[in-house]
Amino acid sequence: MIDEYVPGLEGIPATKSSISALDGAKGILSYRGYRIEDLAKGSTFEEVSYLLLKGELPKANDLALFSDQLHEGSRVKYNVREIMKFLPPTGDPMKMLQTAVASLGMFYPHEQQNSELATKNNDYINCLSLEIIARMSTLVAMWEQMRRGDDPFLPREELSYAANFLYMMSGKEPDPVAEKIMDTSLILHAEHTINASTFAALVAGSTLANPSLVISAAIGTLAGPLHGGANQRVIEMLQEIGEPSKAAAWLDNRLKNKQVVWGMGHREYSVKDPRATILQGLMQELIESKDGEVSPLFETALALEKACEARLAPKGVFPNVDFYSGILYREMGLPGDQFTPIFAISRTVGWLAHWQEQVRENRIFRPTQIYVGSEVRDFKPMAER
Repeated sequence: MIDEYVPGLEGIPATKSSISALDGAKGILSYRGYRIEDLAKGSTFEEVSYLLLKGELPKANDLALFSDQLHEGSRVKYNVREIMKFLPPTGDPMKMLQTAVASLGMFYPHEQQNSELATKNNDYINCLSLEIIARMSTLVAMWEQMRRGDDPFLPREELSYAANFLYMMSGKEPDPVAEKIMDTSLILHAEHTINASTFAALVAGSTLANPSLVISAAIGTLAGPLHGGANQRVIEMLQEIGEPSKAAAWLDNRLKNKQVVWGMGHREYSVKDPRATILQGLMQELIESKDGEVSPLFETALALEKACEARLAPKGVFPNVDFYSGILYREMGLPGDQFTPIFAISRTVGWLAHWQEQVRENRIFRPTQIYVGSEVRDFKPMAER
């Protein structure tokens, strides 16, 4: 019997997986053996989704069929919209998303089937996964319009997944630079081994709950302030700094008081997060696309990045994916409280890939505990207490 308590199960293997791997000391992240840098440069979110779900990169006809299926599944039944309509427009978008995703299984009959079927039918399990991925971006974009009192924009079949999402968020077709930034961001956030939300998906999946509920459980976990939301806090941090000239002094005071600098450092990496390096390059592309004209907040971010490089890099603390994604999203006009739902759109692919692995060789999770309560004692009736 294990008698050592490890808080947070840190370092305790919870599963075996062939989906992703990271080497924090070398700054390597790979999906199914492919380096994230190569996928971000030469692939698309649709192609990476196929890779994560099915194990191999698709051929052209496979990808075309997969993309068509994503488009076909992107519309959401009006019943789901009715549920969303009665949610408070000022409410947290993550709570909306968890509610809406959990409801999907009630309106799509085949999703009500017990996940035990998935262990025997790969086509069935892939169909369920693909349809949830297709609807995630639609739900987030629908909410953006509905909370303003407007009707949602219907998805367009001729647009990529990333472009379609940006279109549904604003009603305007994005320019190529914005589409590339969103597509790359979705790739970078799609998977990252066994984090808290992925573990939640594994636990829920191990009970053979239907995949809508599995993803709802993962969304609820991602919504916690210790997991998702760091890129939104980066924006709030930059707004607090105010001006580029104040970044260095703000950072010195922050470090003096031992406060968190959002978007800096990562629990798994002792070198620069490879995803941050990729997004840093996209920052430069965005600047060039605007002929060097960027918002004051963007300039503050650049100043803070420079100050952090001088003070934190020697200590092994570098920008992570959240520092750059938040800035890029804001420059594209995306609301701060939608940053974490966008994260969820992307990470749903990883969650479902892990769900597939779990149910195919399933064993329900049943960890133990170290009991520290009272010894067995006699019960006394109320009159004798």
